[in-house]
Amino acid sequence: MSGTLTRRRFLGGAASTAASLALSSTGAPSPASASSVTPLCGRFLTHVSIVRVNQIEVTPTRNIGLDESPDNSPARIRSRREAFARGCPNGQMTWAISWLALIDKRKDYEEARHLLASFHDKYGDEITFIPGGYFAPMYNTREQTRQTIRDALNMVSTMVGGGYRPKSLVAGFMDAENQRHLANDEGIHVCQGQIWSQHGIDNGDGDGGICYPYYPSREHYLKPAQGSADFIDCVCLDGWTCDFLSARRQGFEGGFNSRLGVGPIESVGNLGLTAGRREMMDTTAIHFDNGYATNGFGWVTAIWETSLGHDEDLTYWLQSIHDRWSDTQVITEGAFGLEWRKHTPSNAGLNYRFAEKGTGAPGSEKNLEIEWFMNREFRLALLHDWEKNTPPVAIDFTRYDLKAEEPQGLQREWSLMNVLNQKGTRPQDKPVPLQQLSTGDQRRIYRRYPQLRSRTA
Repeated sequence: MSGTLTRRRFLGGAASTAASLALSSTGAPSPASASSVTPLCGRFLTHVSIVRVNQIEVTPTRNIGLDESPDNSPARIRSRREAFARGCPNGQMTWAISWLALIDKRKDYEEARHLLASFHDKYGDEITFIPGGYFAPMYNTREQTRQTIRDALNMVSTMVGGGYRPKSLVAGFMDAENQRHLANDEGIHVCQGQIWSQHGIDNGDGDGGICYPYYPSREHYLKPAQGSADFIDCVCLDGWTCDFLSARRQGFEGGFNSRLGVGPIESVGNLGLTAGRREMMDTTAIHFDNGYATNGFGWVTAIWETSLGHDEDLTYWLQSIHDRWSDTQVITEGAFGLEWRKHTPSNAGLNYRFAEKGTGAPGSEKNLEIEWFMNREFRLALLHDWEKNTPPVAIDFTRYDLKAEEPQGLQREWSLMNVLNQKGTRPQDKPVPLQQLSTGDQRRIYRRYPQLRSRTA
């Protein structure tokens, strides 16, 4: 995305996962299941491929960037699906089609739409819409976005046929009000609605949220709902799994790419085949090894533009994941989001924890360890030199109990920043020992994570 500036048991659980989604006709958890929920378990991977005409279609009538129609040919689309099947023969993926690709009357795009419909029929792939070229809130009013989504979803249903309706929307960034619209008016309860930790790259900024699923607040799409009054029944998903150490950086600060992780543009495209693929697997391991053990489930995701290729890297990645974590379920965005929703009726129990020692890739220093703590009340990031055993310093402390407000006009900045932010873009964003945070903030942190008291010396 930021390349400009801008087999067997592998999916054995996918069919059973889809079959186990015991949801009511509205997609909401049934009353019986709500009273007997169990934590989500397992390893999950979701892969999204984008089919578009122009590089960034910010509105239905305006685009920014290059004409990519030759690189979204039927041959390229077939190649992407075949690469996915080689890596995971029984897997299901998500396709997101842009507005212009939905309405383009050229023969190639007519064939492309037929292909996508056939992938749903043959493989069970999810076909959905991507509004605004990832950046709908930055270039469209909420009402414009709402109408575009409604019209496009109807076109997708017609394209696929048979009464088809996607279970998710792929959006890059999506404001809270339109996520509420998806749930209440469109019956869609999953939205890839944020790009975690993106700031200073491409056409929109959005740091401050939680990198794993949550229900957004009506106040702000990056704020987890605090209770029933601000609850939106739409599971908000991240778009790219990134190396946490690289992701703490602002844009290309220091000559490093803050989006480095499982995406092939940033990894293989920048580091070369061997180092790039190693970084893809090292980033995956953060979630499928320690993260899985800590959180009870692990989830890795990425959106790959069809136009940019890297099909062999997709095959390699999926095959390598099978070889290392053969229980991984490779399913659609909608299936994963609804599975999480079935097990998680609210944000009350959110307690995501991650720990990463640097992979050695550029921007991911081997001597550093970053720890993330994410819950309904706040998110906290600690950084320390594990080789020298230095005390941790806080590089991010974002409170979600504070009032938040999204932009009302059109602008690129859609972040949620208050006490301390990892990107270091404001004067107050300096690493600080925990004991130098306010007494109230220390109390909040130690009440939830008392083990951190002993690490402040």
